[in-house]
Amino acid sequence: MTTFLSREVREGLEAARIAALRKASRLRVQVGDDIYPVLALWKNGFSVATEDASHLRGLVDLYEGANHLYQCLIVASEAEAGEMRYEFKRLTQAHDAPPLDFYRDPGAPVGLIPRL
Repeated sequence: MTTFLSREVREGLEAARIAALRKASRLRVQVGDDIYPVLALWKNGFSVATEDASHLRGLVDLYEGANHLYQCLIVASEAEAGEMRYEFKRLTQAHDAPPLDFYRDPGAPVGLIPRL
């Protein structure tokens, strides 16, 4: 038995799948002032809906909610089933403070109490 779906039904199913992925994901990519929801993230890249961002390239920031996770250098990989896939050329974890260039003793005092 073969199953044949009309073009309209296939497009509707694809749109519903993309909408469900958008709703479930908290991840987003920020390029300058533009923000795009991420549909999926894996070790070597991520995917975005083709109608949202089909031509991303270069340095982008990856967020989960308000948390800055990574700064990424990306290239477009392939478009498949309504998703544009991007691969990481570089993936750097974001930190909230600059790295220290000296050893900080964990037992050292946090601050000094001034004399009155």
